[in-house]
Amino acid sequence: MKYKLVVCIVPNNCGSLITNAAVSAGAGGGTILMGKGTAASNILQLLGLGDTSKEITFTLVEEGLLEKVRSAILAATEDKKSHFGVMFNIDISQFMRASEMLEAKEGDKMMEEKMNGMANGENNYQMINIIVNKGYAEDAMAAARKAGAGGGTIINARGTAKEGDEKFFGMDIVPEKDMLMIVAPSDKKEAIVAAIKELPCFSKAGSGIIFCNDASSFTFLGK
Repeated sequence: MKYKLVVCIVPNNCGSLITNAAVSAGAGGGTILMGKGTAASNILQLLGLGDTSKEITFTLVEEGLLEKVRSAILAATEDKKSHFGVMFNIDISQFMRASEMLEAKEGDKMMEEKMNGMANGENNYQMINIIVNKGYAEDAMAAARKAGAGGGTIINARGTAKEGDEKFFGMDIVPEKDMLMIVAPSDKKEAIVAAIKELPCFSKAGSGIIFCNDASSFTFLGK
């Protein structure tokens, strides 16, 4: 069985609105994280939602329920202001729960993504994830914006590496982390990643990591 991760970024205290709508459409539940928008007030594109508190919802749904869940979320937010938030999907190729693992065949997945992209124009956006030591996410966002990013969302996080892992991973153990999420057009991904990698704070090996995912069906929530 294939799964999709539905991600929504909405104003503070609105995460429950999203998860309740998803549950009403058949989803099993969701996870709400606290974040902070980083865009300037005059930027209202992509994740450019302003320097305010945000909630990020993660809802794992079976592929067959995806459109029903998305429709329920759109209906629940249709009376909200313009650019109330954003919603997009991420493919889940591996999922584990209670000693059960569901794994999609990689070859079939790659072919399906290619065909879907050709057929309906999906995967035109990328979610760029940057995990850095606390305090450097704003620098990464500034560099990303100069390279064409509209804005991003910062999530406060905590490293879990134990003493002794430093030698194995080649990283300093700094408990407090920032995770920066940026959704940008696919054709801007390389420039954004390159700009972030050139920052002085990334000159030391192990000072951060960057990984990217396809973000399909990118949709603004609200009017």
